[in-house]
Amino acid sequence: MISLERRLAVEDLLHAYVHCIDEDRLEEWPGFFAAECEYRIVPRENADQELPIPLMSCDSQGMLSDRVTAHRRANIFGPHFYRHLVSSILLTEQADGLIAARSNYVVFRTWADVVQYGATEVFSTGAYHDRIVFEDGRARFRQRLVIVDTCRIDSLLVTPL
Repeated sequence: MISLERRLAVEDLLHAYVHCIDEDRLEEWPGFFAAECEYRIVPRENADQELPIPLMSCDSQGMLSDRVTAHRRANIFGPHFYRHLVSSILLTEQADGLIAARSNYVVFRTWADVVQYGATEVFSTGAYHDRIVFEDGRARFRQRLVIVDTCRIDSLLVTPL
């Protein structure tokens, strides 16, 4: 049984993570992960077949920071913002002391350019499969596996899910 204190810390992590992205505070994003970490976005069809081919893969905080730098300086994309909804959080204590968390998500994208200004659409739906560790009393992602319901992304996947 997971203590109430740890449960609340994990739920705070899950919600603070999406607020960070939705508020475009991406420079803070790597801080949600442990020193040793993994972040992967995998299409559901690959996950179901246990195929190791992700749409995105980062295996350190440094790679996550590089992702943010590329987002800010190198990628070209239309101005937009995200709004995440996270639901159906299920937590399980693992034998190794980590907490496994599963939750569903939907990401809405709203365009902020002149042509499509204000147009909102469902950008991505799927599930988060997380392994969470406590470092210095704080919950952090050891592994965040984002399983997107489809590999069909209608534009560049530039902002983290």
